[in-house]
Amino acid sequence: MKYIYCPQCGTQLIGKEIGDEGEVPFCLACSRPWFDQSYTCTITLVVNEYDQVALIRQGYISNEYFVCVAGYMKPGESGEETACREVKEELGLDVEEIRYTGSHFLPKRDMLMLAFEAQVKKGEFHLSGEVDQAEWFTFNEAHEKMREGTLAIQLLEQYFAKKGQSGSIRE
Repeated sequence: MKYIYCPQCGTQLIGKEIGDEGEVPFCLACSRPWFDQSYTCTITLVVNEYDQVALIRQGYISNEYFVCVAGYMKPGESGEETACREVKEELGLDVEEIRYTGSHFLPKRDMLMLAFEAQVKKGEFHLSGEVDQAEWFTFNEAHEKMREGTLAIQLLEQYFAKKGQSGSIRE
């Protein structure tokens, strides 16, 4: 998000040198900088006790490919809280264990994605209105259902590579 006007008072911002940050948007009326921001989101690889992956399909993203659970952080939430909330909202499953795996910047969408792995018990899905379909997949099935080159594929491959199971997991 690029600030042009002060979010507090509406005054047009000017560029001002601020320490090591260089030139940043600054409000003369409020005497404060407004640092440009990216949207912070989480992306979560949801895995059950059988090493099956829960993926979702959302028509507004793609009618062909499945994706990991993802969502925007709300003010005051930690990344872990957001990831758990999104899994509960979109799949209706409770997260038993959550693990942060890294951050990834997506310049095309100006998003900072905080990546997680969530362990859940295999159960029936209770989908939110924004999810068209959810299914449990093995590694190979999931890999076939996801778009190549995406962060979701990277998370899938990273998880199974750590387990030494890439391409050969239990059904």
